[in-house]
Amino acid sequence: MKTKILYCLLLIPGVISFNSCDDFLEISPETNLTEATFYKTEAHFDQALVGVYQPLRGLVHPGIYMDEMRTDNTFFRYYMPDRGPADWVEDIIQWTDQSQTTAVNQRYYSNYSGISRANTILTRIEGAGITDEVKQRISGETLFLRAFYYFDLVTHYGGVPLYLEEVVDEASSYKPRATAEEVYGQIISDLQNSIPYLPVATTFPQSGRATKGAAKMLLAKAYMSKASREYTLAESELKDIINMNYALLDNYADVFDPVNKNHRESIFDIQYKEGLDGQQGTILYYMLPKTSDTQILTGISVNNTSLGGWNVPNQEFIDSYEEGDLRLPVSIKVIEGTLNGGHPYFDPVVCLAVKEVGNYTPEPDKVYYPFISKFLHGPYSRPNNTGENWPVFRYADVLLLLAENLVQQGRNNEALPYLNKVRNRAGLSDLNEATLDNILNERRFEFAFENLRWTDLIRTGKVIEIMTAYGQLMKSQYDFLPANSYNITEHRLIYPIPYRETQINPELVQNPGY
Repeated sequence: MKTKILYCLLLIPGVISFNSCDDFLEISPETNLTEATFYKTEAHFDQALVGVYQPLRGLVHPGIYMDEMRTDNTFFRYYMPDRGPADWVEDIIQWTDQSQTTAVNQRYYSNYSGISRANTILTRIEGAGITDEVKQRISGETLFLRAFYYFDLVTHYGGVPLYLEEVVDEASSYKPRATAEEVYGQIISDLQNSIPYLPVATTFPQSGRATKGAAKMLLAKAYMSKASREYTLAESELKDIINMNYALLDNYADVFDPVNKNHRESIFDIQYKEGLDGQQGTILYYMLPKTSDTQILTGISVNNTSLGGWNVPNQEFIDSYEEGDLRLPVSIKVIEGTLNGGHPYFDPVVCLAVKEVGNYTPEPDKVYYPFISKFLHGPYSRPNNTGENWPVFRYADVLLLLAENLVQQGRNNEALPYLNKVRNRAGLSDLNEATLDNILNERRFEFAFENLRWTDLIRTGKVIEIMTAYGQLMKSQYDFLPANSYNITEHRLIYPIPYRETQINPELVQNPGY
């Protein structure tokens, strides 16, 4: 079978819809498929499997609020004329959470959509008239994806209901919450069962599908995130990945350039493609400034007043980069422009030039705003339409996670080479020792704006300490922040279950404090 990059979408469980798929995912005739005739052939299961990948895209947009802006990496541009998002976006960022939050709900539903589709495949594949080899291949990928969705759930919502079979009636629809430890147990079981059937990445660019390296990376993170840490088991998985075919790219900027998609540093990416077939990304425009014309930034004129101004790098983060860090000019740039005499809380900026953030000197008659540039690779040909993949697991993550793992085991000297390898690629000199703090700090710069900061802070137990200090800083800078903002409490280390779910499922109990 010819391998191609995974892009096709399956949109609705039980109702199959196809868009301009690569030929290895196509079947014919597409218009005559029903539930009774589907799930019969290898082609059917391949198409259904693509549908299990599709909800991954529903995790990226909530992640910029829940994983980046919730932390000390980024903030938002306060925009007085449009206070509408305040009840569901700014509440996350300011730690003034409500129980009904659009982004938090979307993430929850996207995860369970993926789990539902995975369960349908796993339930039906045993009775299908396909070879054992095909069953193992499909099941391996499906189990990895189900584990991925449950990992995202447990790290953001705590213990959640465990659905492991296709839901076919009302009786099987309502389940109580499992404990977080039970969810981790299922994640680990799914990954252990998937790994024997997943391939090792040997050629690049990769297909975009799950591999043995991706499953081992997720397994290592599960071992290091659950309450009863298992560092030696995680160490074994991470060292297996190091002995595979992955490597750091020489140039940090190349990691994010869509020309190099699914490259040797990529272990698992969420796939996007610029075009008209519904597979494009739009997340970039939320990270760009509020501007009436994005021409200078994207090569195409878009009024970005309604979308822009989120996930803005804060000045403390910018100032904390070491001198000579090659990741800074890749990750952050400055837009320079004017406000036409308006108030900065009101007017969108008129973009005049893009400047490098390092040693930037503001012009007296200009305004300037830093913005995330690592996912900007224009010129683009269509508005709100980009093709950059979203990185999930990178080889740099393996190296720094292994360094963290070894430090947690008291083997700091063994951790140091892995830490310095990442620093050297960034143009920085070696450190003399590896500590949990300097590894966490290195992760902050290496994975800036990749939606990893939140889980890094949670996993290392640093979130309350770091975010309390950061909250005090932000409240001293911005008078519009409410008095109860940045109330960093233990219960807010997980997010609320969607209110609607607690109303329709009598077995479901809300997280404390919401």
